[in-house]
Amino acid sequence: MLQNYKLKIAYDGTRYFGWEHQPGRETIQGKIEMVLARMCGLDLKDTDFMKPDCPIQLVGAGRTDAGVHARAMIANVVLDTSLSEDEIRDYMNRYLPDDIAVRGVTAASDRFHARYKAVGKTYQYTLYDGPVRPVFNRKYYTYLDQPVDTDLMAEAAEYLIGEHDFRSFCGNSHMKKSTVRNVDRLEVRRAKGYIYITVHGTGFLQNMVRILVGTLLEVGYGRMKPEDMKGILEARDRKKAGPTAAAKGLCLISVDY
Repeated sequence: MLQNYKLKIAYDGTRYFGWEHQPGRETIQGKIEMVLARMCGLDLKDTDFMKPDCPIQLVGAGRTDAGVHARAMIANVVLDTSLSEDEIRDYMNRYLPDDIAVRGVTAASDRFHARYKAVGKTYQYTLYDGPVRPVFNRKYYTYLDQPVDTDLMAEAAEYLIGEHDFRSFCGNSHMKKSTVRNVDRLEVRRAKGYIYITVHGTGFLQNMVRILVGTLLEVGYGRMKPEDMKGILEARDRKKAGPTAAAKGLCLISVDY
């Protein structure tokens, strides 16, 4: 009997080409779909998952970029299996690589859709500007070779909170849909050499969080002023914002429903 399931997934995105399935490339979605197909006794090739009638269609709450991590990506998939929720979880974790883990599997209503039903997401970007860079978590933060002024960064962040047209912070220059988004939290916090930038909003544009971080860093380095954020928003021009911060410092923390 077919059943829709909700999955909570954690992954280290370092060696992957992002979430979305791409034939011939290592992706999070691709790895999970192959394991689900095997679990359901289906003999599917990599290219089969791109077909609209594929019996395994994993839907993620979003599409994280290459190198981006997640603590709690939410996805849903319709499966024909007699296994219990815990048995599905355990099977997947037995065969998935050790940089992907399914934290939970729960039965969901037929109408649950991980992307369309999401009402908010929280991302956290981690930086380090202390004198000696940490070794053991080096894949999960971006190292800064000089200190930044986090007070100025926090001041600049205030200009970016609220509903704005974030076209200047969109990595897709050909975006035809609305670039208006609502960011209700943008917090800059320092702790023991680490700098944590936490962002919560109803939705995000391509590379938006990483461009926000790159722009706040320009303020932290003194190359921009906090009040420049207002003009950058009004310009609706990607060239006016700062650079795109490296992928490895970004992690999807949670998805709201």
